[in-house]
Amino acid sequence: MIIGWDEQEGVTGEESRARVAMLARLLPDGFVAVSADGIVRSANARAAAVCGVAEDSLVGQSVREVLDFQDMEGNSYWEMSDPARALRITTGHRERMLMHPSGRVVLLTARYLRTPDGALFGCVLGLRDAAERMRAERKMADLVATVAHELKSPIASMTGFTNSLLRHWDRFADDDKQVMLRTIQNDGARVMRLVADLLDVSFIDARSLSLRPQLVDPAVLFADQVTRRVARGESEERFVVDVPDGLPELWADPDRVEQILTNLVDNAVRHGAGRVFLEAAAHHLDGEPAVAVRIGDEGDGIPEEHRELVFSRYWQGGSRAGTGIGLYIVRGLVEAHGGTVQVGEHDGGGARIEVLLPAGEPEHLRD
Repeated sequence: MIIGWDEQEGVTGEESRARVAMLARLLPDGFVAVSADGIVRSANARAAAVCGVAEDSLVGQSVREVLDFQDMEGNSYWEMSDPARALRITTGHRERMLMHPSGRVVLLTARYLRTPDGALFGCVLGLRDAAERMRAERKMADLVATVAHELKSPIASMTGFTNSLLRHWDRFADDDKQVMLRTIQNDGARVMRLVADLLDVSFIDARSLSLRPQLVDPAVLFADQVTRRVARGESEERFVVDVPDGLPELWADPDRVEQILTNLVDNAVRHGAGRVFLEAAAHHLDGEPAVAVRIGDEGDGIPEEHRELVFSRYWQGGSRAGTGIGLYIVRGLVEAHGGTVQVGEHDGGGARIEVLLPAGEPEHLRD
């Protein structure tokens, strides 16, 4: 029994209130008990902290005065959600984001306490600080703004070149047309990658990634990565590929592994320096055969205190380039394969990101 303002089942009101106070102190969230006449009968220190008020200013006061919440449109919470006016079958409401006069934004849930015949005799409020929720929403808004900025440039380029070709096709030499069409194609691919990244973030968050395992050859995937980089203007000498013979068979989704490699090589080219190393090696994961895929560079490396943060969503490490979701996607794709990913140091300096993927044919594909 958590009611602290009525005598129930042979327990005095004073004893009941003491029990409520003791339990409330243990709760991680704010707790406020309100009687049917709207007087705060019990509140814990966390509730006062969430609302930004003194703890001794709550108990014994009218809840409408000390917790004069408003919704984001400026409407009075108590006018809109008065428990006394609610139907007898109403038991409370789910989380709502509200503003306290102190300026604090809180997340509030309510449970209405009723007698067997439905009469209201109290209300319990649960309070949480909305600051973390708002920070997450701001990060998402920042991500949307960043992606919009990233999309703006290729879309403007595609629109400009397409408009020029449509209006002045006969005036351009064939070589100029080829350059413009290749630019449109590359910019279109960039837009598709950004959109795919956003979709993958949603799939990773929802744990709903789908995989289609096939036999994958790391040497072929590495060669494709180098070929694409050289086609974009990078020097072939910048890339060092090392795939020894005798690797265990790697069964994975080739499109997803290519996506992992693309993000890792992009990261090394953009944030690293010197040569970029693409390496594969036999390894073990939880005592079972695995293939280690390592992408390294000769730059300044990643400080040890940042090596876990780089896989966080939106983390950019002070860089304004990119969306900050590339390595977050890498970890999500690797873990979907049952693998692991970690940051270390490449021999001679620079960063090295190692991906361990289970080797061998998946059980559901074996005869």
